[in-house]
Amino acid sequence: MIEDRHVTLAHGNGGRYMRELIEEIFMRHLADPALDTGLDAAPLELPPGMVPVITTDGFTVQPLEFPGGDIGSLAVNGTVNDLAVSGAEPKYLTLNAIIEEGLEIACLERVTASIARAVREAGVHIVAGDTKVVPRGNGGGLYLVTTGVGVRAPERRLGMELIQAGDAILVSGPVGDHGIAVMLAREAFELSGTLKSDCAPVMPFTAISAGVRFMRDPTRGGLATVAHDIARATAMIMRLKETAIPVRDEVRSVCRMLGYDPYYLACEGRVVAVVAPEAADGIVAKWRTIPGGEGAAVIGTVQKGRAAVVLETEIGGERFLEELEDDPLPRIC
Repeated sequence: MIEDRHVTLAHGNGGRYMRELIEEIFMRHLADPALDTGLDAAPLELPPGMVPVITTDGFTVQPLEFPGGDIGSLAVNGTVNDLAVSGAEPKYLTLNAIIEEGLEIACLERVTASIARAVREAGVHIVAGDTKVVPRGNGGGLYLVTTGVGVRAPERRLGMELIQAGDAILVSGPVGDHGIAVMLAREAFELSGTLKSDCAPVMPFTAISAGVRFMRDPTRGGLATVAHDIARATAMIMRLKETAIPVRDEVRSVCRMLGYDPYYLACEGRVVAVVAPEAADGIVAKWRTIPGGEGAAVIGTVQKGRAAVVLETEIGGERFLEELEDDPLPRIC
């Protein structure tokens, strides 16, 4: 039984304390027939004829818990979403926890329980993992590192090379929620609010495939960075309409007060897609029937021309959205 209220270096020494930490927190919440702690490697069963897809990610968000989520749900959803926007069905995860000495055991338990809930919601299995404890001052409380494995039908092709002039640019919901929710949770600016992170799995959105050429989840760098990636890869113009891009009033207000641009802020439950123009309205209509997709919209078009991201402003002008250089909100995911 864990008697300490905080993680100590002994919880990472390979002995009794480490065993108790794994058994009484991680295994108690993440118990799954697919997770065998007696094995050093896990066998995976993949459907025949499908293409295996793999991704890896690390999570260092601060604070560890924020409105609408925490580092645990963020790690699960961030990983499965990377698979989903690649056209894959997420199947398996590995989880590595790098814990700083002094972290409250109660916080670690809450985060682990959140991981378990997110795994169940996403329909995936954690099949392997590891824990490490680092000395006080050498970490941010808790870092999580994940690897995700999924499968994709061989005929489902997505990629920037498929994008054509005239294609429509879509987003599945309001942008900037996660970035502002985490910032407000830090209370660095003596601001507060009821806004929650959009942290959630996006598989219901990515399951719609007809007419879709490319998808991405706009995490670090937000919508503007995704648009720049596409513009650079295709050597075309991404023309966005300010009046069409969904941004919550709370996000817009905070951005105006503090000088942020919502188009550069991270999302953790949104999809940006480039689709054939004739498919755009139908996809948006379907997305709006999905919980969390009520604000889905066509927000722009792909045009021939020199690679750039152009925003048509609400007063009828235009401005370039430059590529992000500074990090306005570090430790956001």
